[in-house]
Amino acid sequence: MMEQQIEIYSIDTELFKLDGGAMFGVVPKSLWEKSLPADAHNMCDLAMRLLLIKEGSRLILIDTGIGNKQDEKFFSRYHLHGPDTLDQSLQKIGYNRSDITDVFLTHLHFDHVGGAVQKEDTGHLTLSFPNATYWSNQLHWDWAANPNAREKASFLPENLLPIENSGRLKFLPTQYPNSDKILIKHDNGHDFSELGKSWTSDLLPFTEHISYQVVGGHTRGMMVPYIKIGSRTLVYVTDLIPTASHFPLPYIASFDVFPLMAMAEKEAFLQKALEEQYIIFFEHDAVNQCCTVKINEKGKVVPREIFTLDKLPGQS
Repeated sequence: MMEQQIEIYSIDTELFKLDGGAMFGVVPKSLWEKSLPADAHNMCDLAMRLLLIKEGSRLILIDTGIGNKQDEKFFSRYHLHGPDTLDQSLQKIGYNRSDITDVFLTHLHFDHVGGAVQKEDTGHLTLSFPNATYWSNQLHWDWAANPNAREKASFLPENLLPIENSGRLKFLPTQYPNSDKILIKHDNGHDFSELGKSWTSDLLPFTEHISYQVVGGHTRGMMVPYIKIGSRTLVYVTDLIPTASHFPLPYIASFDVFPLMAMAEKEAFLQKALEEQYIIFFEHDAVNQCCTVKINEKGKVVPREIFTLDKLPGQS
């Protein structure tokens, strides 16, 4: 069987702002602001950068951004700005929302799934991509539908219920490790270095060119897509590594529900990225779109080359 051709595009949507302290957890501002400067209110610019993949007859969108259906009070907290929107970015490459056949949701926080649902002039909520199948997994969907107190503000019913009730939602398998046992290890202070390694060996198939892994540090059941481009692999790292400033292991966002797990997962991923020379594609870095990695003189994994998707071999 002849291998299907694949095309990939970066889809820029609005920029937004989050508190720098929240983005870096326990790391002091004097350290993190060297690479990601904050404004006078301690807010950092972040992107909501999506990925569009044309594979055969399928047009697959990874994540959807924050959308525009929330009220003014909601958006005032996140300071949306910038010249790009999802629709404009799609139009630049000759597509519109109705062309999308699949929406792959890495997870269900509002800045990743908010654009999946739109509000009509009547106030009725409908799917933003009417011809698409929406992909999540049962583990994460249940986690989001019954949110813990810490994540409740990020899992919004208006983002989930229209998808669930549409008949267009499908779940992917997870083969996820027993998180209860993992958390017990963390609580007892045991060595958890094997935790991060446990998911690096297991890629689950989605399409001929796209596979994914399931992780749990940021939120339980998050999916990290891997895209084969010729002999290279591009990884859409979503909130596993939000920006290029988050490479140091302790630089973990306070949004991560299980921070020790997030550190272990990041460490294992960066080691694999170094070995395989993955192309890392950032969803939230407002400045840097893609990079490869190297070991610096201090023995740390750092960006090697920083570039844009259109500079990849075979991309126009």
